[in-house]
Amino acid sequence: MRSSLAPTLLSASLLAALTACSPPKAAPTAQPPEVLTLTTTTTAVPLTTELPGRTVAYRIAEIRPQVNGLILKRLFEEGSDVQAGQPLYDIDPAPFQAALDNAEAALARAQALHPALVSRAERFRLAQADKAVSRQDLEDAEAALQQNLADIASWKAGVEAARIQRAYARIVSPIPGRIGRSSITDGAIVTAYQPVALATVQQLDPIYVDVPQSSTERLRLRQRLEAGQLRHDTTAHNRVSLILPDGSPYPHPGSLQFRDVSVEPSTDSVTLRMVFPNPDGVLLPGMFVRTVIEEGTNDRAILIPQQAVARDPKGNPWTLVVDDSGHAVQRRLDLDRAVGDRWLVRSGLQPGDRIVVEGLQRAKPGAAVREVHARDPAPPHGPGPGSGSETGSESNSPPSIPTPSSHRQVAGTATRTGTGTARR
Repeated sequence: MRSSLAPTLLSASLLAALTACSPPKAAPTAQPPEVLTLTTTTTAVPLTTELPGRTVAYRIAEIRPQVNGLILKRLFEEGSDVQAGQPLYDIDPAPFQAALDNAEAALARAQALHPALVSRAERFRLAQADKAVSRQDLEDAEAALQQNLADIASWKAGVEAARIQRAYARIVSPIPGRIGRSSITDGAIVTAYQPVALATVQQLDPIYVDVPQSSTERLRLRQRLEAGQLRHDTTAHNRVSLILPDGSPYPHPGSLQFRDVSVEPSTDSVTLRMVFPNPDGVLLPGMFVRTVIEEGTNDRAILIPQQAVARDPKGNPWTLVVDDSGHAVQRRLDLDRAVGDRWLVRSGLQPGDRIVVEGLQRAKPGAAVREVHARDPAPPHGPGPGSGSETGSESNSPPSIPTPSSHRQVAGTATRTGTGTARR
């Protein structure tokens, strides 16, 4: 028993001695984290502003009677289109016709007396030259003639007034448009210029869209233009597009007609009025719509993916930039607006900066990183609505981003790269 344990104990002792004498293994070296970067460049981006507004009829005419009377007949179909001058109501014309006949008879009587008075005044003028009549008789004859002329002028005016009153017995539409419901029926008594309108005619083609714009944003836009940050296209400056309540685009472009000259104190905004053609009657007064106004073109815009932007506890945006030594550097950003799923950077980045678009959680500011470059995405083209009140143009295809195992290095323009962080 003792002889069998001796070799085993000897072998264990030799193995322990060899293990104690062998040098310890070195710990594996930590590799820098791998990040996906994109090289920023400048590009021309048409910028637009999306503002809510409401449609307003181009012209509105409230139909009211201009004389007192009894409504004999309504002459239109409620909700139909009417033309300017089209009859709408008939008021009983009998009293107005009688007044017109009376005025015409009085005018005829005055005109009938006129030749005799002219002859009498002429005879008295000749007789007075021979001293056959007195000067007083001549003056009386001439005064009678002048009074007759005044009576004729007065009754002519009376006939015209009676004719106007007679014409007012038929109420016509002053403008073309669509007429609403009638507030009275046949047989109703109406008064001249009554407060309640008989009906309302609204011209809907073209149609207005009134949009409130913040006075602060108006000043900011003016400052960008004066600083040369935006370039105006004179042909497209007043061009406006429309988005319907269901989100579909309105097929007919409009134009900016004017900006109000006063600021609304309660909202600190000015009213912009646009005009749009409405040949199909799609737009009705009071509809809530969104307008897209072209501000201008930013020729030196820097666009970065939203996923490349993070925020500190105070909500300030920042990103990581890889410097020439391969270390990540934190940069504070000043963002202008969202353009599609990208941010338009106002300051904080320069063309040629390599920003981290994937791996922000792995990379630490000041630490070395291993870069994988994204492929060049398609440049943005054409204005289009984005999120928020301000929009810009956006690309329809995302950039091709290689997987972390791919190491092909191709510098690209910092543009659209999928979904990003929460919008500003």
